[in-house]
Amino acid sequence: MALSGTLKDFGIADIFQLIGQQQKTGVLHLSEKDDEVHVSFKDGNIVRAESATRKKKELLGDMLVRAGLISGRGLDEALNEQKRTLKRLGDILVAQGAVDRSALKEMAQLQTCETIYRLFAWKTGNYAFETAEIDFDPESVTPIRSESVLMEGFRRVDEWPLIRRRIPNASMTFERVKDLPPPKAKKAKGDEVDEAFAAFDGGGGDKADDDDDDTVDNVGANERRVYRISDEGRDVAWIIDRSRLGEFEACKALMNLVNGGYLKAVNSKAQADEVAASGRRRHLAELLVATVSKLGTTMALVAFLGVIAVAAPISPLVPKKDDEAAVADPALERIASRGQLSRLQTALAIYVLHNGKSPDSLEELVKTGIVEAAAVRFPWGEPYHYRKTGDATWVLLPPLR
Repeated sequence: MALSGTLKDFGIADIFQLIGQQQKTGVLHLSEKDDEVHVSFKDGNIVRAESATRKKKELLGDMLVRAGLISGRGLDEALNEQKRTLKRLGDILVAQGAVDRSALKEMAQLQTCETIYRLFAWKTGNYAFETAEIDFDPESVTPIRSESVLMEGFRRVDEWPLIRRRIPNASMTFERVKDLPPPKAKKAKGDEVDEAFAAFDGGGGDKADDDDDDTVDNVGANERRVYRISDEGRDVAWIIDRSRLGEFEACKALMNLVNGGYLKAVNSKAQADEVAASGRRRHLAELLVATVSKLGTTMALVAFLGVIAVAAPISPLVPKKDDEAAVADPALERIASRGQLSRLQTALAIYVLHNGKSPDSLEELVKTGIVEAAAVRFPWGEPYHYRKTGDATWVLLPPLR
């Protein structure tokens, strides 16, 4: 099957779906800027995903160390033996008794999944599918159905913005507020039948619920695992590594625990952002008072409405840092852009009311505290086109895409 092109014309989901439906065997080569990923398929199922530019923290050996399954010294010894024998690192670690086969399989599967789901954030790039024979060890690898990858990928795209609002960075730490509820008793046969009918009627839970029979108040297997290791002083990055759930599932479990009142964030960036936002609102109120004295009640009302618009909580669709995954969806970009443009227009009007002229650049809005730095950049990253055309006029446009 000849399949190649750009991701703008044929997205990741379309490619995976086609290969899965036609049950093809071969390697899908994907590239974006300096990143390269090679996904191996066997009869339409994914058996391996490798990044040619994989960072050290994404290497299997380093993942095993950070998960607490092996020591750094044990990894060094295994790597030295690998250089001498050219054997696979996993086989060496199992032979040495450093890690058992099931744990190795779990971490290899996690490594593959984390690499695959990262692809859903790619906005541009090239792809090419090469038909070839694929060898893999069934004892170490469980093939993943392409349909399952698509469903999980879309779920993550939908839920990541909500999770980022509660767990905005990997340096957050937590403290336990209350104990988890006791596990739910196993269902009787009659309950299972009732639940089957409920599922048929459109009910059902999330992944954690499916994996655990004791789900109570949104507390499932993942939440219980994360709660056990959320000792005070342990940050999100450590919890992700030790939970062996992957970034998305671990952060979602943390969000559920925080929302349920079982954990409380300590010295989190979210709290710091709220303090900064509070200061920004105070500054805008001071601008409003100054405007009242200068322009009177009518214009002050206009300014007041502007304060409400600009000081409103920022949507989760704000630009992300370079090391954070962004939702690669042009429709979401347009929605976020409309909200940003509306805020910027209002912010510019407030600036003119207070200073008597329009700013020379959007950065002046940031310097005066009317908007945050993230608000003057298009989702996700490019700056808006702004040009001053007069003392109280301007042109504000999104960047060309």
